[in-house]
Order: sequence, then C-alpha cells, then structure tokens
Amino acid sequence: MRMSRIGVTLFGVALLCSTSAFAGDENKGILRLDEKLTVAGTALNPGEYKLEWSGSGPDVQVKVLKGHDTVATFPAHVTEQKVPVKANAYGSDAAADGGKTLTSVYFGGKHYALQVEPVAAQNRQGNSTASK
Repeated sequence: MRMSRIGVTLFGVALLCSTSAFAGDENKGILRLDEKLTVAGTALNPGEYKLEWSGSGPDVQVKVLKGHDTVATFPAHVTEQKVPVKANAYGSDAAADGGKTLTSVYFGGKHYALQVEPVAAQNRQGNSTASK
C-alpha cells in the first residue's frame, strides 16, 4: 500500500513538471524572415529569430533574439486563431520609407498569433508612461 502511494506521488510530481515545461513553450516561437523588415524602429535582416514574450492578458512585450542577443523589443497583442496555420508565417506592410514593417507573426499548429502594435500606438504608450 505504501509503495503505491509513493508511486502515485512520484507520478503526480512528474506530471506537474512536464506540464510546466510545456507551458514555458507557450510564450516562445520562431520567426523566419525571407526579407528585410523593420519592427519598433529596428531593422531585421532575413534569417531566423527566436521570439519570447511576457505579460498578463492579451497585451505582451516581445523580445526578438538572434542567438542569445536581444536585437529588438516591441509590444504586441496575442490574438486567437480559430484555424491554426500549417507552418510559421508572418505579415508585413509597406512603410513610409519604402521598406516593410512586421505586422503579425503566426505559429504553425498554434491557435494564437501575435499582432504587432502599430508605431503610433507604441509612441503613445511611450509618451503616456514617460509623463506619469
């Protein structure tokens, strides 16, 4: 009887640890760029980047990492996707300077995406926090 309690306890601990390991991956993703894009005033060259985000609720702060170095940070909004995309993808829009800006990031097989806050909204947030 005692051995079965120990076994159940160990199984429960292992289950909790594996759940927390999977939960940690929910705030991470890969962004593969085929073209040069700008996000939050930072130019990102074509290549692979790791995204990590934190925040409570749908509004998050995203870090763009190249290797172990943070190359950009920007605010974003987590949105629900009714149908997940098959592979990682991103959206972009034409910028005033003739380049392109990152507007969204979609993660293959996931029911969520990141919508990049427009530059005007980023500036308003920066001004409102600076004046407080």
